[in-house]
Amino acid sequence: MPNELIAAVEYGGYISLPKLLLFVLAFAAWAPLVGWVYTDAQSVRTNALVWTLVIAASGPITFFLWLVIPAFFIGLLFYLIVVAGITLAYVTHRNAMVADFEKVLSADHLRGLFSDPHKKIGQAGHGITFITANGNEVPLPEPKSAELEGFIVTCDLIDDANWNRADSIRLVPQKDEYAVIYEIDGIQSKQDPRSHEEVNYFSHYAKQLASLEVEEKRKPQRGQFTTLFPDQERIEWEVVTSGSTAGEQIIIKRASALLSRKIEDLGLNENQLDAIKSLRDLKEGLVLITGPKKSGLTTTFYTLLGNHDPFMNNINTLEKNPSAQLQNITQFTYSLTDTGTTTFSRRLQSVFRKGPDIVGVADCQDAQTAQLASAGAKDGRVVYVVLEAASVNEAMAKWLKLVADKNLIADSLVAVINQRLVRKLCKECRQSYQPNPALFKKFNIPPEEATNFYRPGEIEYDKHGKPIVCENCQGTGFFGRIGLFETIRIEDKLKGVIRKATAAKEIALAFRRSGMLYVQEQSIKKVAAGETSINEVIRNFSKKS
Repeated sequence: MPNELIAAVEYGGYISLPKLLLFVLAFAAWAPLVGWVYTDAQSVRTNALVWTLVIAASGPITFFLWLVIPAFFIGLLFYLIVVAGITLAYVTHRNAMVADFEKVLSADHLRGLFSDPHKKIGQAGHGITFITANGNEVPLPEPKSAELEGFIVTCDLIDDANWNRADSIRLVPQKDEYAVIYEIDGIQSKQDPRSHEEVNYFSHYAKQLASLEVEEKRKPQRGQFTTLFPDQERIEWEVVTSGSTAGEQIIIKRASALLSRKIEDLGLNENQLDAIKSLRDLKEGLVLITGPKKSGLTTTFYTLLGNHDPFMNNINTLEKNPSAQLQNITQFTYSLTDTGTTTFSRRLQSVFRKGPDIVGVADCQDAQTAQLASAGAKDGRVVYVVLEAASVNEAMAKWLKLVADKNLIADSLVAVINQRLVRKLCKECRQSYQPNPALFKKFNIPPEEATNFYRPGEIEYDKHGKPIVCENCQGTGFFGRIGLFETIRIEDKLKGVIRKATAAKEIALAFRRSGMLYVQEQSIKKVAAGETSINEVIRNFSKKS
């Protein structure tokens, strides 16, 4: 009898070795699948116990049915359908919870199985290299490391903001997500929201780059880091974090934009440019840099300071919140911690005692500071003062009130600058048009000076109905901003007017008689030259300062 059984096995009447091998392979594939689901479910923070039990139970049940079903291959098919179906359901569930780079069985994931993981990380990071606040280049994170998620989210956000030419990124906490707001050419632009998890990854990684306290989410923090793009474009970013009742708010500002301006790029006309350039030769005197809020005062302030040779002059500034680090210029900060021990004017006095040749006062709001700045400018220094005002005439009225000494003003003041910022039309997609003749009359424009105006181009669509986006301006119709300026140099004749004036109106009339063009008149010249649009000018002057 035993010999007959052995003979039967050898003949293959009871056991098929190929079928047995298939059965063993199926079991060998199912067992590690259970372990992977358990580990992966924990990492993506879904219900690991439920999913593991479902996958674990599917194995024994389908194996048993496979054995009892008379037709072997029908049992195999049943096993594959059940296990594969449950696995696919889990993959679909977990992929919906993770970022694109973490998804499995996607086209990108399958391609990545045959590529270098470090190369894949570099591609996911858009080729961006990060440099910390300490000047250290950050290596690519290791695959599946804790830093990888933060790296990818940060690269994605920075790359998108850079492509859109955003000057700042604001992440505002809301109940279920974070609102993402770009500032593009001075205009707030809402973007697709980000999840709290994504922003947490970003916050952790960006704080490490900027040498900030990672776990501090309530107290205000400020730091910087640098990005190097594949085309070698180097951009410095400022990170500002603060707490709120809704959560941590994060603002990322493009700091390097303030450092790349030349006087020729500000938007001054030819006469203004010559007058402002000549400030470089000053040995003493005070220059007022004025304008409404968010009109580019900091850029002009830094640009005029950079107009002087830092190797021939000792240049100092006093600022409440420096917007950028200036090379070869000593920047002193008046912070909130100083308010209990000293005042802004006393801090300025200490700066003067250090003996600088040129001093920049980034914010003047009180009489003591104005008087001290004027006295310092009279005493052999060049002083630049930033003052909020809607026009040159309003700035002079404010300055007369603050200093309260017309002789001191006349002795020290050498120039007043007032400015606005308007968006420049994109030269790649702007469209010319013939305006209504009544418009020329309204703005006192001789028709022969401007036969055509320009406006943002209308959106075009391809044959499939998809919008064709201008690659230069990303469809906004504008590219960058340019200044509109009122400027006046205070020569001897005007100094005499200031000394004798009984009211600010007398000084304003003297400025006009000396040839000063109002900023509104300068704006129309920019419109006639095709640099901006009439609607952009109207928008700028109709908004509240």
